[in-house]
Amino acid sequence: MTPAIARRLNLALIAGVYASVIALVAAGARAPWWGALALGVVLSFVLLTNYALMHEAMHDVLHPDPAANRLLGAACGVLFPAAFTMFKVGHAVHHRCNRTDHEMFDIYYPGDSRLLKYGQWYGLLTGAYYPLVPIGSILLAISPRLLQTTPFRKSRTSSLIFRAYDRDAVNRIRMEVGAALVFWWGMVTWLEPDLVNLALMYACFGFNWSTRQYVTHAFTPRDVVNGALNLKVGRVMGWILLNGQWDLVHHRKPWLPWTELASEGPASAPPVGFWTQYLRLWGGPRPATGPGPAPLAEEPRPAAGG
Repeated sequence: MTPAIARRLNLALIAGVYASVIALVAAGARAPWWGALALGVVLSFVLLTNYALMHEAMHDVLHPDPAANRLLGAACGVLFPAAFTMFKVGHAVHHRCNRTDHEMFDIYYPGDSRLLKYGQWYGLLTGAYYPLVPIGSILLAISPRLLQTTPFRKSRTSSLIFRAYDRDAVNRIRMEVGAALVFWWGMVTWLEPDLVNLALMYACFGFNWSTRQYVTHAFTPRDVVNGALNLKVGRVMGWILLNGQWDLVHHRKPWLPWTELASEGPASAPPVGFWTQYLRLWGGPRPATGPGPAPLAEEPRPAAGG
């Protein structure tokens, strides 16, 4: 039986996120830098919920109607800001390649550049990874062939991802980037925010989001499906993440909507303390102890009739 999608709740959450982002940006428009920083911290958690909603759309469980699901996912992408389709395609690759050699940021082989590995790793932990996402959206929209040149083809991480964007995906990315540019042009024209304040507020989100992108995967078994953790977080944080702390459950059953993840938790592995896992990350990448798994041909799907 297909789990029910909380359509009305998801729509209410998207509306609340949009209202909150506009209010916070307006409040920070002419605030002193420390005020913008404080508002940016709040904004970072609101946008974590926005990303969780976009993640639902990546798995087609934000709204039961496919067209509405894509449109709402794109609306969440506007606030990131980045193209939803870029995320959706890349995230499908993630579910096929988790813990393979294409996604082994936390470990390295003897022939790998240690400098590059540490740079990637601490760039992820410090939020330096975040600006690359909107930049990547723009590059894909302007010149997708640029991301298929030799440096990207040779990289383990990007070699599969950038081959996955077909003509239809690129066209959708162009429309989504255009929508984001129009929205933010309107916001800047209407609110006239101090752009330094706006950048500072979004830098808070970039740090918060970027540091969480690998915390549920680092140092886990090199298994495409089971190479993930459930994390122990507080009830409020669980709501902010829309149960995203149950990442092992999600990787085993990526078709489940967020409202179903917690109920599946007891049948999964016990959660690990978030801070325990997060602090382990700052020790840096570790040497690989063996080969990784092969990528899956496609994402895990529910059994017929299940």
